[in-house]
Amino acid sequence: MLTIRELTVRLGGRTILDQATATIPNGGKVGLIGRNGAGKSTLVKAIIGEIEPDGGAAEMPRRARLGYIAQEAPSGTRTPFEAVLEADVERTELLAESETCTDPHRLGDVHERLIAIDAYSAPARAARILVGLGFDEDMQSRQLDSFSGGWKMRVALAALLFSAPDVLLLDEPSNHLDLEATLWLESFLQSYPGTLVIISHERDLLNTVVDHILHLQQGKLTLYPGTYDSFERIRAERVAQAEAARANQEAQRKKLADYVARNSARASTAKQAQSRAKMLAKMQPIAAMSEDPSLSFDFPSPDELRPPLVTLDLAAVGYTPGEPVLKRLNLRIDPEDRIALLGRNGNGKTTLARLLARQLEPMEGDITFSGKIRIGYFTQYQVEELPSGSTPLELMTRAMADKPPLAVRNQLGRFGFSGERATAETHTLSGGERARLALALVTRDAPHLLILDEPTNHLDVDAREALVQALNAFEGAVILVSHDRHMVELAADRLVLVDQGSARPYDGSMEDYIDFVLGRNQPKAEDRPGVQEAKPQRKAGAIAREELKAARRKVSEAETRMSRLQKQLDELDNALVDPAKAKGELARLGIGEIGKRRTATAEELEEAEMAWLEASETLESVMGGAA
Repeated sequence: MLTIRELTVRLGGRTILDQATATIPNGGKVGLIGRNGAGKSTLVKAIIGEIEPDGGAAEMPRRARLGYIAQEAPSGTRTPFEAVLEADVERTELLAESETCTDPHRLGDVHERLIAIDAYSAPARAARILVGLGFDEDMQSRQLDSFSGGWKMRVALAALLFSAPDVLLLDEPSNHLDLEATLWLESFLQSYPGTLVIISHERDLLNTVVDHILHLQQGKLTLYPGTYDSFERIRAERVAQAEAARANQEAQRKKLADYVARNSARASTAKQAQSRAKMLAKMQPIAAMSEDPSLSFDFPSPDELRPPLVTLDLAAVGYTPGEPVLKRLNLRIDPEDRIALLGRNGNGKTTLARLLARQLEPMEGDITFSGKIRIGYFTQYQVEELPSGSTPLELMTRAMADKPPLAVRNQLGRFGFSGERATAETHTLSGGERARLALALVTRDAPHLLILDEPTNHLDVDAREALVQALNAFEGAVILVSHDRHMVELAADRLVLVDQGSARPYDGSMEDYIDFVLGRNQPKAEDRPGVQEAKPQRKAGAIAREELKAARRKVSEAETRMSRLQKQLDELDNALVDPAKAKGELARLGIGEIGKRRTATAEELEEAEMAWLEASETLESVMGGAA
């Protein structure tokens, strides 16, 4: 059980958490939500002890293991596979001890503990987690320093999941994942045996994985049972009730104020008027439960162009001459098209997006653009690289140097930057505000084609809904790359699968694609829309090899255990035959106690022999399957 008791945290003179209180049950799967800047990450840091609270505490059972991804990504010459295995510290230490230990009794204890923690199946488990998060066999054996920061964070997530802590804290784990890895993570977390607290703005994840919603608002915590959709229903009811109560109170205030105004001057009613004036002064106003008024997306509409906007004809694109990432690309984009690019990270979605954004030239074939087309291209790099010493007004003024100040203000206002927010320095903006500012900048000239590469990473649930509505109202074409399938389902009407060095229409629905990724309801390979079999086969081969190693380890472990028990049995037999020759502890025991130990050891040896037989049969089965 995780208990948050009257937790108070103040940062920079501002109260982030104000006596926040909640109790999370053992085994609970809780989605921690709240608007951007509400203090969700601060709460997690207070729970793990990274921040010293100004009051209250977060408490867990003494022996409970807490797991959280460190901010610093793993690095060095280790491989992802090695880094994940090392995350199980106990297993690593026991295996090292088993190689050097000379005390047979201690060695026996070590091996028994290794069996208890299922240590010899660990390589297969580690490989499965890495495969689920997008690491093929080759990637698992590369050095960590050869990966980008996003892939290193995937390794950190894999290591955390592998270590299986009693309480697992995850802060936006899907930010570095593609849709395929996000789907796998959801499936993994559904069956996670421990307590889970996850900060997420993924509506589908919150509906699929969690059984409670922990809402952080104005420094307070409220725990709701059920999924995100049920939380929204309850919240809508409470908002309606609060608004009704506020309206009723306002009517009362007006009635009291009117009575005081009409009766204060009359001697016969002055006393009653004075009493009502006191009531009016004591009446605490009920705050309106309105949403953040700056939550705004409004894409400017482009002028009309005749179709097509873009045509690809057997085009190839890449970064190294003679080594295209994608080839034989055939694609037509018309005004008001809504196209989502599917496929794992590294397959070429961003490369295709950059080709369409005119940042790359085709190596082969042709790409034709409408003569007057304007293109807006949004990436996460733009959010991260906003100059820290500038304001939204200054950045937009420079970007729209040929436009009057009113047009600059209007563009900022479309995205919620008015008044003080327009002149706030960018380093003071929340992640969601920075994302809105980047979107405002890339759409300043009303593009005909808007290309969005992971636009939701810094947006909370409500902001994502607002973005979906804005995209649906946008009169231009949209190319969308997103791991948020809720957004893909609502904002895209065409799916293109980027895989195996090409991009082609995906004929199925998003539900079909999700089923394919998760291996559910699979048709025959030749009937799968837009999908090839080679990659799943490679993954299956990697897993099979790890299972073979695990099976061989179990056989070896069983043989070691049998040898140890047989040696103990021989010593006990000798002590029974000739007690005078008994050594060590056996010399201090009576015949009766030695006999009891002999019986127990014989039974344990019989169990070990059965385990060896089962392990040998499993090894033969795995070897047969591998063949």
